[in-house]
Amino acid sequence: MAVALFLGLALLTSWELYWKSQGYFSELDDNKALWAVNRAKVDDLSKDDVVILGSSRAHFDLQLNEWEHITGKRPIMLASDGTTPTPVFKDIVENTNFAGTVVIGIAPGLFFNPIEKGFMWNRAQVRIDHFYDRTYAQKANHYLSLPLERSFSFLNASEEQWSDDIDLKTLVQKFQFGNRTEGPPPIPFNNFGFVDKDRNVTMFEKTKTDTAFANTVITAWRVFSSDAPPSVLEPVVGFYNEWIPKLEARGGKVIFLRLPSSGSFRERELKNIPRESFWDAFLAETNSAGYHFEDYPQLNQFTCPEESHLYTPDARVLTKELLQILIQDKLISKTN
Repeated sequence: MAVALFLGLALLTSWELYWKSQGYFSELDDNKALWAVNRAKVDDLSKDDVVILGSSRAHFDLQLNEWEHITGKRPIMLASDGTTPTPVFKDIVENTNFAGTVVIGIAPGLFFNPIEKGFMWNRAQVRIDHFYDRTYAQKANHYLSLPLERSFSFLNASEEQWSDDIDLKTLVQKFQFGNRTEGPPPIPFNNFGFVDKDRNVTMFEKTKTDTAFANTVITAWRVFSSDAPPSVLEPVVGFYNEWIPKLEARGGKVIFLRLPSSGSFRERELKNIPRESFWDAFLAETNSAGYHFEDYPQLNQFTCPEESHLYTPDARVLTKELLQILIQDKLISKTN
């Protein structure tokens, strides 16, 4: 028994040291369980609090530490990668008494999509459903897993099924046996950021410094955007014209943000989802407050390493500059 235990520990230690030598480190999985923990905080918020919704741009670009330092309030981060914020907004308005500020990041290709159907909607709905349906065993499993995720890099895995996950299931799937068709996806889609317990994101430094690595993500964006359905406006406008007044009726407000993109990604957005036909039209038809990065020199000074998200030091600057604008416009207040 002692020998088996010793050998097991030795093998695990060697496995862990190997992956650390390859540049991996222990990190939390930004899964539906972690999202649900933060969603639960909304029920206890005051009118002075802020909830951030959106896709991965809001998730990466709005930094919670800077926001808290400037305003005295730490926002609740409910933005989720590769989703539309719309079902989460509905859930908060319909199922909570929250009367504070909802900040919604708009990534045009994900936001202007059919309502209550489609890939982006369903990805967000899975997290909402888990929040309401999770059992005590699932809650306990999440909290018990956190110390392990923080300690061991070889447990790196994600609901996103990144190409560079190194958990045993992913590694086995990468092996090719005979005519076996399972294996890595046709294009690598690598993880390029990690979260803390509040779901604040830090982009990997290599996304900024390693052009080859960044290009793997840029290639993935090109493939995914080529498969995206045509964008729509009117169903989205109709939805928000129904739900925004319900939040405002109890004293809440909504702020929309168009955060930076660059390079070929931005070129595709300009061609396929032109600003005047979508962003400008949406704000006009919903009578909403919105801030577009191109309208402010202090928000338009950055280049996204993989064309769609800010490197974390730049995201910190953007968060500070954006808050100065929102405070000046009296949409966000300081409580400290």
